[in-house]
Amino acid sequence: MPKIRYAVAGSAGRMGRTLIEAILNEGDAQLVAALEQTGDPCIGRDAGEMNGTQCGVKITDDIDTALSLADCLIDFTRPEGTLIHLSACRRHKVGMVIGTTGFDQSGKAAISAAATEIPIVFAPNMAVGVNAVFRLLDVAAKILNHGYDVEVIEAHHHHKVDAPSGTALRMGEVVAKALGRDLVDCAVYGREGHTGERPQSQIGFSTIRGGDIVGDHTVLFAGIGERIEITHKAGSRAPYALGALRAGRFMQGKAHGLFDMQDVLGLQ
Repeated sequence: MPKIRYAVAGSAGRMGRTLIEAILNEGDAQLVAALEQTGDPCIGRDAGEMNGTQCGVKITDDIDTALSLADCLIDFTRPEGTLIHLSACRRHKVGMVIGTTGFDQSGKAAISAAATEIPIVFAPNMAVGVNAVFRLLDVAAKILNHGYDVEVIEAHHHHKVDAPSGTALRMGEVVAKALGRDLVDCAVYGREGHTGERPQSQIGFSTIRGGDIVGDHTVLFAGIGERIEITHKAGSRAPYALGALRAGRFMQGKAHGLFDMQDVLGLQ
């Protein structure tokens, strides 16, 4: 079977380097292009260099040439860059795995529109373990549907630019849906001063930023005399990269469509 040909956006960043390492170590994957922003000092360098190897693929800002070689673009960058790459993938009919978070409604609408022409896996967290947690939260919320306060606590490194994380928001959405609520109406993203008694219908979010924390997420169900905590902690970025490659395999042979990791893992 031919290898899946990947292009990686943000290839000089922390996640980009992890993705490149994963691709180089997978037998069914081939790195054909590594992209960075125009003017980045890493352009022209070997994409494997920052992982201590040489892979023969030079980092470039030429997205059109990159996509002419690729079956799939993996993008874990920022919304503004991802949307530029999305338009290019649409032109070249190249599938896309999007792990970028922080999109507004117009950005999400652009992704949905592009998915009418190309296959896209779009998920706030590609880690298989996190997606197992989403399923566990759905079950737990349906059982603990009365008498329990729900709080979502997340922690990330100090470089992260959006808050709460996309994963935390998805966890809140899963719980809200299971409880028959709309997260838009019941979410509270910060508390300060005299807030009054907590309504049980709220789903609260707490955000921690510091150091090099890769990603910790906990959903707390706090009842009378007991607490249930469902937690996922990432020790490295490798689970996100391995999940993205699993998404890339899932997309092969699909002409178009918008999918998430629940589709990839057969959990829908």
